[in-house]
Amino acid sequence: MRLSHLTKVAAVAAALVLTATACGNQSSSLGSTGGAPPAAENVSFEAGTTMDKLNKAQALRVGTKFDQPLFGLKGLDGNPAGFDVEIAKIIGAKLGIPADKITYTEAPSAVREEVIEQGRVDMVVATYTINAKRKERISFAGPYYIAGQDLMVAKDDTTITGPESLRAANAKVCSVAGSTPSEKIKEYIDPANLVLFDVYSKCADALRTGQVQAVTTDNVILLGLVDSSQGAFKLVGQQFTQEPYGIGIPKGDVKFCEFINTTLQEAAADGSYEAAWKNTAGKVSPQAPSLPPADACS
Repeated sequence: MRLSHLTKVAAVAAALVLTATACGNQSSSLGSTGGAPPAAENVSFEAGTTMDKLNKAQALRVGTKFDQPLFGLKGLDGNPAGFDVEIAKIIGAKLGIPADKITYTEAPSAVREEVIEQGRVDMVVATYTINAKRKERISFAGPYYIAGQDLMVAKDDTTITGPESLRAANAKVCSVAGSTPSEKIKEYIDPANLVLFDVYSKCADALRTGQVQAVTTDNVILLGLVDSSQGAFKLVGQQFTQEPYGIGIPKGDVKFCEFINTTLQEAAADGSYEAAWKNTAGKVSPQAPSLPPADACS
């Protein structure tokens, strides 16, 4: 996504005043459909598949972020909202599970594989970049969105103009432990200048108090933090990665992966994917993305 398509809407991320801790086991049930497609009726699945089990249980457990404006942010009502949450609702609906039967568990970057492996969630939809290292432990469906890593700095900062300027500025850079951006940024800074927290809201606090000079993660996440900063922060606007967001599921569940990929393709065709974007991240970035081609399931 190009930054030129992103326009600031101050009201969008005002809910960032609430942040969550990285306990990884808090959960809440969403009480309204929020524009999600209705649950499919009279559907059946191959016996023994994950889809069959979930449909019969009439319950879906989703790991997501609670501190990511536009993608997964815990609101004043205690429920997460954002594009990731809407994607989870679309999948739930295709399983025949209504939105109020979906339970959300906080899944910060550092514990996403863990909550899948331990069976605490059925899937993770949490700005979750697909990469080879993670595929050693879990499987991915998707991708459903391609983001790009950027830098957030203080509004009056003219020194940091992109990742190549960080080393010369001896800048301290904040990211989240276990995230892809925290690994990528190591190419551009001295190791001692990397500051890691469990959630990005703490990075924003560190930038606000001058403990770090930049925060790095994917562009849309950063834009939400910029919009909630009341003019204190800005984006540098130099994306330097492509981050394919996928849906994490238990290792080797090929049939569930294929089901999710088909569901996403149908959502792109019937308009529910675009609606999910417009109702969430589209309030800041009006141009809806195209659904990326799905990777092979394995």
